[in-house]
Amino acid sequence: MHSNDRDRLVLATVVFAVLFSQLLLYPGIATLVETLGADATTSAFAASTLDASMWFLVAEFAAYIAFVGVWGVLSDVTGRRTPFIVAGAVAGAVGYAALAAVPAVGSVPFEGVLLLRVLQGSMTIGAFSLTMTMLMDLEGGHGRNMGAAGIAIGLGAALGAPIGGQLTELHPLAPLLVAAGLLVCVGAVVPLVPDRTPDERRTARALVGGVRNRPTLSIPYAFGFVDRMTAGFFALVGTLYFQETFGLDAGATGLLLACFFVPFALLQYPMGALSDRIGRTIPVVVGSACYGIGILGVGAAPSVASAAVAMVAVGVLGALVAPATMALVTDIAADTERGLAMAGFNFAGSLGFLGGFLVGGTVASSYGYDLAFLVVGGLEIAIAVVTVPAFLRRSFGPDRLGTSDHG
Repeated sequence: MHSNDRDRLVLATVVFAVLFSQLLLYPGIATLVETLGADATTSAFAASTLDASMWFLVAEFAAYIAFVGVWGVLSDVTGRRTPFIVAGAVAGAVGYAALAAVPAVGSVPFEGVLLLRVLQGSMTIGAFSLTMTMLMDLEGGHGRNMGAAGIAIGLGAALGAPIGGQLTELHPLAPLLVAAGLLVCVGAVVPLVPDRTPDERRTARALVGGVRNRPTLSIPYAFGFVDRMTAGFFALVGTLYFQETFGLDAGATGLLLACFFVPFALLQYPMGALSDRIGRTIPVVVGSACYGIGILGVGAAPSVASAAVAMVAVGVLGALVAPATMALVTDIAADTERGLAMAGFNFAGSLGFLGGFLVGGTVASSYGYDLAFLVVGGLEIAIAVVTVPAFLRRSFGPDRLGTSDHG
C-alpha cells in the first residue's frame, strides 16, 4: 500500500473514532440526561426531557464553536498538528470519563454536568478538526481525501447510532465509557502518521487575514452550516420524533437513523472522487436541493417502513453533497492556511449542528414536528437556490481549482 493511502486510512480511522464516540450518546440521550441528574425542580435547563437533551447537546457544540478556531490557529502558527490532536483526544477522554463519574459523585447539579460537557467538547473538537486538516495535507486529490473524511464521518455516525442504542440498553453510562476509551486510542494512533504541515510559519494575524481575503470560502462554509444543521436536527428532533410517532425504543431508533448514515457513509469516497472528475457544482447545488426535498419526505412518511426508505434516499443525497463541499475548502484555501480554513468550516458546521438542536428543538416543541421538518428541509433547498449564481460565475471544479492537488 502506498504511504499516502496508508496514512489516509489511518487518519480516516481516527476521524471515524471521534465521530463514533460522539454519536454513541445520541439514541439514548433522554435516558442519559436523567441518569446525569436532569431534574425540572432543580435546574432551569431541564424543564423537560427534550429541554435537558437539547442543552446537553448544545453545550458540546457551543464549545466546538468557541474553540475550533483556536486549535486551527495554534496548528498553523506552530507548523504542527500531531501534538495538538493527541492533547485534544486525551483531554476529551478525561471529559467523557468525568461525565460518567457524575452519578457516583451524586452532588453535581445539572449546570455542572453542562460545564463538564463544554470542557469535553472544547478538547474533542481539536482532535476532530486537526485530523481532517491532516487529510487536507495529503496528496492524491481533494475529493478523495475529503471523501475519506466523509466516509469516516458517515460510518462513525452510522455505527455510533445503533451501537449507542444497544449500549444504552446495557447501561445508560456505557456510551460515555466507550467514548473515553476510544479517544485514548486516538491519542495513541495519530503519532503513527507523519505530520505534513507546511514548513512556512505565519503569525495568527497573517493567517486570519489570509482567510479573510478568500471570500469564496463562505460558499462551502454556508453549505457546511446548513448540512450540519440537518444532521443536528435528526440527532435530536429526529430521534424524539421517531420514538414518539412510531413508538420506537432506543435500539430501534438507532437502526432507523442508520438507514441514513449507512449509505451516507459508504458512498462518500466514490462521490468525492466523482466530484474530482466532474467538478463541485452538480454534487453541491443539485445534491443539496434534492437533499432538502428528501428531508421533507422523511417528515411526511406515514410508517416506519416508508420513513426508513426516505432516510436511505436522504443518506445517498447527503453522500453526494458532503465530500464535494469539504473539498471546496481545500480547493480554495492556501496550503499554509489549511488548519484555520478547516477550522472555519467546522465552526460553520458546529453552528449548524447547534442551529439544528436549537431551531429544530424550539420549533418542534412550540409548533410541532411537521413545521420543524419543513423549516430544516426548506433551508437546505434555499441555500442551493441562492448560491446557483456564484457557482455559475466561478465554475468550481477540478479544471479551475486544481483538485488533483499538489500537497
